[in-house]
Amino acid sequence: MAQLPEPATPGFRKIIHIDMDAFYASVEQRDDPALRGRPVAVGGSSARGVVAAASYEARTFGVRSAMPSTRAARLCPALVFVPPRFEVYRAVSRQIHAIFRDYTALVEPLSLDEAYLDVTADDRGIGSATRIAERIRQRIRAETGLTASAGVSYNKFLAKLASDQNKPDGLCVIRPGEGTAFVARLPVARFHGVGPRGAERMAALGVTTGADLAAVPLAVLRDHFGAQADYLYRAARGIDLRSVEPDRPRKSVGGERTFASDIGSGPALRAALAEIVDIVWARVEKAGVHGRTVTLKLRSADFHTLTRARSLPRAVADAEEFARVGRDLLDALLPLRQPVRLMGMTLSALAEGVADEGDGAAQATADGQGALPF
Repeated sequence: MAQLPEPATPGFRKIIHIDMDAFYASVEQRDDPALRGRPVAVGGSSARGVVAAASYEARTFGVRSAMPSTRAARLCPALVFVPPRFEVYRAVSRQIHAIFRDYTALVEPLSLDEAYLDVTADDRGIGSATRIAERIRQRIRAETGLTASAGVSYNKFLAKLASDQNKPDGLCVIRPGEGTAFVARLPVARFHGVGPRGAERMAALGVTTGADLAAVPLAVLRDHFGAQADYLYRAARGIDLRSVEPDRPRKSVGGERTFASDIGSGPALRAALAEIVDIVWARVEKAGVHGRTVTLKLRSADFHTLTRARSLPRAVADAEEFARVGRDLLDALLPLRQPVRLMGMTLSALAEGVADEGDGAAQATADGQGALPF
C-alpha cells in the first residue's frame, strides 16, 4: 500500500502551546497559603468522588486527575481535598486568554488552562516565538501569580509535546530540523491520543519509542490501528498537518471505560455509570461548556455497539442531572441481552464551548526545515 505523501505547502509556522501547571490545584494553593507545599487534590473526598486536579506535591505519590478519590487517599494519606471553585478557575482563565490575545489573534483554546497560539506573523515585532513564549509566561506569573509551561515548535503536535517536556514552569523549543530526532527518543505513551491501552498494543508489536514506531510500515499500522494509523505514521516523523483554528466550537465532551471483565447485572452497570459520570462531568467543568444532549454508549463482548441519547430543552444543569439522564437511558435498556465490555457517556449540543483541534496544512517536510527564527 502506498505511503502517505508529504505535505507540499509553502512556508512554516511558529506555534506555541501553553499549558498551566496543575491549574486548579495551583489556584487553590495561591488563594490559601495554608495549602502551599502540601499535597492537594481538587475534587470530592466521598466514596464516589473523583480527583479533578492534583498538585505536584500530590503527583509524587501517584495521584492523578480522573482518579477515584478513595484510591488517591490510599496513595497519599496526607492528601488535602478541596472542593472545586469553577467560577474562580473560569475568571483566571479569562485573564490568561486575554494575555494570549495581546500577542496574536490566532488562539485555539483547548480548555480553561491550555491553548495553541500561532505567532508566525509576530504582530508585535518581538523577533521570535521563543521570546513571545517567555513574555507570555512572565506576564501570567506577574498578573495571576501562577506558572505556565510552554512548548515552541513548527507544528501543533511538537509544540504540545514540548510544553510537557520541562514541567512545571518550563520552556522547551523544538526548532526546524530537530523534530524527527526529538520524537524518536520519546516513549509512544507520550504521544497525544495514544494512551495507556494504545501503548500496550504497540508494546505487543515491539514498539515502545518514536523510533520504533517510525520503523513500522504504514500498511502494518493500518492493519493493527485502522483509522489511527495515518496519524501514528505522521507523528513518528514529527509531521502535523493541523493549523491553529481560533474559536472552532467543540462538538462534545465525553469519556468511556473498558471493563476488566464483562458486566451485565443492573447494579454493576449502574455503579460503573456513576464512576463514568463523575469523570466526564469533571471534563465538562474543565472545558467550561454547557450541553443539552446526553448519550450513553454500550459495547458488548462481540463488539456490537449500542447508543441511546436524550436531548433536553435547555442545558444540563449539573452532574446530578447528567447522572439522572444517564441512568434513565441505561434503565430503559435493562435487562441486557448480553454483558458489555465498555460503557461511555457524552455531553453534546454544546454552547460556550472551547476550541477543538482541526485540520489544515502546517509544514512542507517531515522535519520542518525552514528559515524562520524560533
